[in-house]
Amino acid sequence: MNKTLYIVRHGQTDLNKQGIVQGRGRDTDLNDEGRRQANQFYAAYKHIPFDKIYISELKRTQQSIQQFIDLGIPYQKLAGLDELAWGIHEGQPATPETKSAFLDLMRDWLNGKLDAKFEGGESPNEVKERQLEALEIIMSHPEEKNVLICMHGRALRLLMCILTERPLSEMDTFPHQNLVLYKVIYDDSKFEIVDFNNAIHLKNPEQ
Repeated sequence: MNKTLYIVRHGQTDLNKQGIVQGRGRDTDLNDEGRRQANQFYAAYKHIPFDKIYISELKRTQQSIQQFIDLGIPYQKLAGLDELAWGIHEGQPATPETKSAFLDLMRDWLNGKLDAKFEGGESPNEVKERQLEALEIIMSHPEEKNVLICMHGRALRLLMCILTERPLSEMDTFPHQNLVLYKVIYDDSKFEIVDFNNAIHLKNPEQ
C-alpha cells in the first residue's frame, strides 16, 4: 500500500498571536490572519486530488481546510489528532512563573521524562497512545491514496516522531508555524518525510 499524507498545522488564532497556550481544552476560532493562511494553502494545494480529510475535534482545524471540504471531499474528525492538553496553563497569560514551568517541562521531555505533564494535562506518552489509534484508522484505508490531515503544533511534532520512528524526546527537531506543511510518503514499509516544514505557500499572494 502506498499513501501520501499532507499534514498541516491549523491557521493562526488570537491566542497564537498573543503567545498564549491553547491546548486540547481551548476550542478557538481562526483570526483574520489564520483565514488568510487558509486561503493561501487552498490556492496552493487545491489541485491535489485528496481522497479523504482527517481533522481534530477542535474547530480551528476544520476552519483551516474548510474550502477543501466544500469541494465535497469526505472528512472525519479524530480525537487522536487533538492538541496535547496543557491542563491548568491553557489560556493563561504568559508570566515569568508560567514560562519557567514550561521550560522545566520541556527540559523533562528532552531528557526522556515523557510521562511528565501539567496538572489536568497530558504527557507525550499519553498523546502518543491516542495518535497511534488515529494513525491506525487513517492507514486502514488503502483506497485513500492522498490524505490531508489538519492538526496542532505540539501534536504534529509528536506524530512526526512516531512516523519517523524517533523517540518522542526529539520532538523539537520538527519545527512548525501556523499552516506549514509536512508531506509524508508511505511506501508499504516505512514513512518518509519528503517535504519538511514547507511554508512556501504562505509567502505567495492569495490567488
